[in-house]
Amino acid sequence: MALENIVKEALNALYHHPDDAVRSQADQWLQEFQRTIDAWQVSDNLLHDASSNVETLIFCSQTLRSKVQRDFEELPSEAFRSLRDSLNNLLKTFHKGPPKVRTQISLAVAALAVQVPAEDWGDGGIMNWLRDEMNSNPDIVPSFLELLRVLPEEVFNYKIAARPERRRKFENELASTMDVALGILTACLNIPELKEQALEAFASWLRLRHRIPASVLATHPLVLTALSSLTSDVLSEAAVNVISELIHYTSARNIEGFSVHMPLIQVIVPQVMNLKPQLRDSSKDEEDVKAIARLFADMGDSYVELIATGSDESMMIVHALLEVAAHPEYDIASMTFNFWHNLQICLIERESYLSLGNESLIEAERNRRVQVFRSSYESLVSMVSCKVQYPQDYSQLSKEDQKDFKQTRYAVADVLIDAALVLGGEATLRILYMKLVEALSGHQNGDMMDWRPSEAALYCIRAISDLVPFIEAEVMPQIMSLLPKLPHQSLLLQTVCLTVGAYSKWIDAAPNGLSFLPSVIDILVSGMSMSEESAAAAALAFRHICDDCGKKLCGSLDGLFQIYQRAMTGEGSFKVAAQDSLHLVEALSIVITELPPDQAKKALEALCIPAVASLQEVINQGPLVLGQKPAREITVHIDRLANIFRYVNNPEAVADAIQRLWPLFKAIFDIRAWDMRTMESLCRACKHAVRTSKRFMGVTIGAMLEEIQGLYKQHHQPCFLYLSSEVIKIFGSDPSCADYLKVLIESLFSNTACLLTKIQDFTSRPDIADDCFLLASRCIRYCPHLLFPSPVFPSLVECSMIGITVQHREASNSILSFLSDIFDLGKSSQGQQFVPMRDNVIVPRGASITRILVAAATGALPSSRLETVAYALLALSRAYGSKALEWAKESVCLIPVSAATDMEKSRFVQALSDAASGVDIKGLTIPIEELSEVCRRNRTVQEIVQEALRPLELNLAYVSS
Repeated sequence: MALENIVKEALNALYHHPDDAVRSQADQWLQEFQRTIDAWQVSDNLLHDASSNVETLIFCSQTLRSKVQRDFEELPSEAFRSLRDSLNNLLKTFHKGPPKVRTQISLAVAALAVQVPAEDWGDGGIMNWLRDEMNSNPDIVPSFLELLRVLPEEVFNYKIAARPERRRKFENELASTMDVALGILTACLNIPELKEQALEAFASWLRLRHRIPASVLATHPLVLTALSSLTSDVLSEAAVNVISELIHYTSARNIEGFSVHMPLIQVIVPQVMNLKPQLRDSSKDEEDVKAIARLFADMGDSYVELIATGSDESMMIVHALLEVAAHPEYDIASMTFNFWHNLQICLIERESYLSLGNESLIEAERNRRVQVFRSSYESLVSMVSCKVQYPQDYSQLSKEDQKDFKQTRYAVADVLIDAALVLGGEATLRILYMKLVEALSGHQNGDMMDWRPSEAALYCIRAISDLVPFIEAEVMPQIMSLLPKLPHQSLLLQTVCLTVGAYSKWIDAAPNGLSFLPSVIDILVSGMSMSEESAAAAALAFRHICDDCGKKLCGSLDGLFQIYQRAMTGEGSFKVAAQDSLHLVEALSIVITELPPDQAKKALEALCIPAVASLQEVINQGPLVLGQKPAREITVHIDRLANIFRYVNNPEAVADAIQRLWPLFKAIFDIRAWDMRTMESLCRACKHAVRTSKRFMGVTIGAMLEEIQGLYKQHHQPCFLYLSSEVIKIFGSDPSCADYLKVLIESLFSNTACLLTKIQDFTSRPDIADDCFLLASRCIRYCPHLLFPSPVFPSLVECSMIGITVQHREASNSILSFLSDIFDLGKSSQGQQFVPMRDNVIVPRGASITRILVAAATGALPSSRLETVAYALLALSRAYGSKALEWAKESVCLIPVSAATDMEKSRFVQALSDAASGVDIKGLTIPIEELSEVCRRNRTVQEIVQEALRPLELNLAYVSS
């Protein structure tokens, strides 16, 4: 009683106390209470207590539902009957409400049924028990109908702590009693006030796919009732749900598969088609129209393979879907978008026609079908293109609404691409060009013009740019001639710039492309001066133009440099943000690549000048100023140099530049090594210089590595490891570099191993762990001759063992990938010679590694990491065969039988055994996944398993090799 009163007081505080701190404290106490074993009895007592208020009833019903779902194993086996009977009494008590409480009790009974086999339930299983209860208590039928609805839904509820095998059996138990369920629901149709609830429950049972023959369903009273409800004045939501489920029920992956369901399809389709006039009925409620549209969209998605044949019957569905697509409400129109995409795949992709065999027959049938659907896709283009037009009040919309509108435009662009794949880029372009012409001629009022229709047409034209052939010579020249004449409204100019960038390849390929370049560059310069948004679009387009028209622009380098100089120095009216200016850096870098070598070197120097001058100015002010500058004022210039090194594809010129600039870089390294942001930027610049220059780096690479090796000991910046990875990738196999690379990796790894000595170190510095083990994997791939004989290799393995269970995703994945790479060493001819060295280190630690990996699979790491853990376990088994199996058996034997049965553990070991025998490991993950699920089924079990395996308490002291 005392505990019951405390629960009531805590709930009262939670909902009514004015002090936030008190409410938070009450919430915390109640959450802790829900995890206790006392929560069973207290919740049950309060639910049976007539004086409990609604807040108490809701909390206790949720607690009881949660306890049954997650903690049923806490109870002794003999408690099941009394729990079932108590829940049954509660269903009867709350049959008139509150609805939330009744739903929670229903879910609790369903969760109980998932976990208790039919033979233990008694009365022939839950369905027979439920039927008998309904017959005995006719007044309580609504409560039992809700239970009947949730039962099949709980098959797929993984919050319930049921073993995978039991879950499968429960699904089969329900399937075997489907006739009982449908019998109950059919009987309920005779009671008008229960009809809606019966149909909802029927929709739920249909989700247990393909358990009833379509021929039986075609004449079933529940189906006929749902179909007849579609024509009633008030559209039944439950009937719509039933028909929607029936449509999904009858879907198939190929034409042959539909023949089984045809009796039911032939009943459903005509009834849904009768609803088509209601799509245009203005008197209809919008929710009703949405429900009808949903049924047409469901038919399109489920029957797309049938529809793609182009029969007269299928075209009736297509015309209905076009009406849905034409609806002014985007939420309704967009329901069809998935259908148009899937239909396009069926029409275009060769796999749809393979059954025809002969290539000429395939081509003829494809052309026939495309011709059948041509007019539908042409109509679709006209319909959806207007949905991207900016609303009149766009600037007044909230940020969230503006974001939603942009998502709408992206979705429409995808539909236009689907249409263009069917119609061809040229045909689609012609339709959209007419929209542009219409916008320019039809919306003028004196000198005033509504820019929005033109912008919408251009947005659509830009969307299909990848599908317009470079040789298109009819429409594109006219569009390019129109662009300079459009008004300079910010959003319109932004789209104009992006359209220019999207058609840069066409401009390069067009016979008169060179004549368009001056006006195109003028447009982009205007864009850079209009607003930050248009400047961003112009900078990106500038990059595309230079990328694709680089050869044509070599003669205009002086003019391009003037634009670049203005953007870099912020002169004049340019509004290019620092991040967007990188596109201009890339643009000029690409053009420079097209120059002859001697000109490229000079142009590269000129390109670096703005950034170098700014950095040199800071350095000249002395170490104190350099050290105190905000990172952004330095990194903005280093990032530009990084992009130059990345995009000027001239190894000698870049090598020459980095050699000249090394003293400047070294000064920044020496003074700002403490600053992670500056170091990341500088290492990125060095990485691109190394990647582009490769072996032309000469002495600079040695100086660079010496610098980061020394600085890493003091400052432990992860980016030093990242830069070293790039160096290893390029120079790792070069014998002339072996000596200084060996010194480098030994220094970096030994320092890192000293930093990461316990799991807390990995948690606090996951970035170091991530980059360290990425570097280690690179060494395995590119210079195993330096890593495996090294004295640092054993301590690196032990370091990885400590960090396997770090919760940081990237760090954990890097460590697991490193171990998998070690285990897979023998798969490469280059690695085989180092297998004995590897084994000297791994075998003495094999049992511990296996145990940690098993712990990771069974709960020490999130389930989202399971695929990577499973691969490591299977790779270990493949590498070490019988030894690995012994290690695995030792580990899983530690898991108590209460957590995992001997059968579940033996299936896990068998999967590893199959991997050791050479079976393809792709098909061996299911037993690992099932053991993982079993050991995570609730918090108590997970804690028991981890307590047994103790991954963080293993003796990880150095093992003499």
